[in-house]
Amino acid sequence: MRTLAVLSLHTSPLVLPGTGDSGGMNVYVRELVSALAQAGVRSSVYVRRWRDDLPDEVHVEPGFKVVHIDAGPPDLPKEKLPAIIAEFTDGVARHMRTAGDVDAVHGNYWLSGVAAHRLKHDFELPMVSTFHTLARVKAESGDPEPAGRTEAEADVIRCSDAILASCTTEVEQLVSLYGAPADRVEIVPPGVDHAFFSPGDRRGARQALHLGDGPVVLFVGRIQPLKRLTVAVQALAQLDDERAILLVVGGPSGVDGDKELAESRRLAAELDVTHRVRFVDPQPHHLLSTYYRAADVCLVPSRSESFGLVALEAAACGTPVVAAAVGGLRTLVDDGRTGFLVDSRDPSGYSGAINRILADPALARAMSVAAATQGRRYTWSVTAARLRRIYGDLTARALVQCA
Repeated sequence: MRTLAVLSLHTSPLVLPGTGDSGGMNVYVRELVSALAQAGVRSSVYVRRWRDDLPDEVHVEPGFKVVHIDAGPPDLPKEKLPAIIAEFTDGVARHMRTAGDVDAVHGNYWLSGVAAHRLKHDFELPMVSTFHTLARVKAESGDPEPAGRTEAEADVIRCSDAILASCTTEVEQLVSLYGAPADRVEIVPPGVDHAFFSPGDRRGARQALHLGDGPVVLFVGRIQPLKRLTVAVQALAQLDDERAILLVVGGPSGVDGDKELAESRRLAAELDVTHRVRFVDPQPHHLLSTYYRAADVCLVPSRSESFGLVALEAAACGTPVVAAAVGGLRTLVDDGRTGFLVDSRDPSGYSGAINRILADPALARAMSVAAATQGRRYTWSVTAARLRRIYGDLTARALVQCA
């Protein structure tokens, strides 16, 4: 394995996470491709041109470049991107023909999966798929997606030479909900950059962020119904310590993002905690470590999460995590040891778990140590090594054919 075409149609690894549709997937693509480059695998990451003034190519580091493909107007909303998949795929194909040999194509998210599927057959290349989220999983949690997405995911799964899952829960979902062949699903968890995300001085972090001495509950991510910021606000209002604040780092995302933000502010006013909720614009990824270190607890109440990179980064910084008992969060949070899992959508479940940590300094310290220890098991270099082996194995096998 020497060269790789990575598809990330709807979001770029160059975009600040927490803005628009940018989130954990941006971090995943950027960090994984960087680690692959350092392991000797050259990658071109193909993204849709999302601004008129973007250069055709951006060389991020040796062996890692981002290629901007013209497909629809730059400001096209995510909901309308299915209509330009073919145009995007045409552009990627043209570039691949002039760029030289490619050993495999790797699609991220279902939109890129559809493009990768066609490129697999056009160039007779092995196809690797990472879905990040799945339509049928979201439907089970009350977030239905268009039927076209579900059908497209099923088509891509049937023809993928390898399907990457972040944890055993995602493997089970792929097999039970989509009939994915278990022998083609590989568990390759994301990593964390420990040069940035590691334990540090809480007092110093709070001083840097101009925070007081009261408890700090941290919410990091895109503001949209799926992430349930409204639950975080309600949980804050139920905490025993009225000095506690909720620190929200991120911006509205998707068609309902602004509505979710407005509802969160309305709830804060109704519950008389507006003065205890602090909103912070999306931050450069490496700066998030200061926010994690400043927090007593990181709260992740999402309705669904295929993995939960925020929970991993918080743990790596030694911050206990209180999270929904869904998806990959069940793997990342060792209930009662590194934090608490809440198997309920009721805000009282989250406030109760947070209260237990805030009221017991010995428990909080033990969880901090255990979380940091667990976080050290996840590195991008190990992730890249596993993936490099998978890519190499695929180039020696016969291609999977569409069923």
